Amino acid sequence: MNPSITELAGGPDAFVRLVDAFYDRVEQDTALRPMYPEDLAPGKQHLALFLAQYFGATDLYSSQRGHPRLRMRHAPFPIGPDAAARWATHMLDALADQGFASEVRAAIEEYVIRATPTLVNQFSDAVGEGDAERLPGAT
Repeated sequence: MNPSITELAGGPDAFVRLVDAFYDRVEQDTALRPMYPEDLAPGKQHLALFLAQYFGATDLYSSQRGHPRLRMRHAPFPIGPDAAARWATHMLDALADQGFASEVRAAIEEYVIRATPTLVNQFSDAVGEGDAERLPGAT
């Protein structure tokens, strides 16, 4: 049996480090930070558990939070193309800093690129024509 991405990354704690690096960037982002609650700790824990589970750990996330239902959980937040692109950029930058093996990095990059556009739930006239193209994977 081949090891999971979580195992290759070094176990669930590798995702804690990734999420910490991501949230360090979010805290400095004047556009994204207001979208998050004052206390970032619960969100950090949820994201790290979700990523570890998604990439092959046991039911770490689901046992505490139930089915991920990402669109439903993010529906209350106004996520436009710019916010989604900023989120993805911070996650990919944090990922680049982790020193993961190429197989691990590629798997996480692929997930971020595929999942990010699915969370966009707001488009407005204020969105520039090129903003949607900033989303990872957009052509």
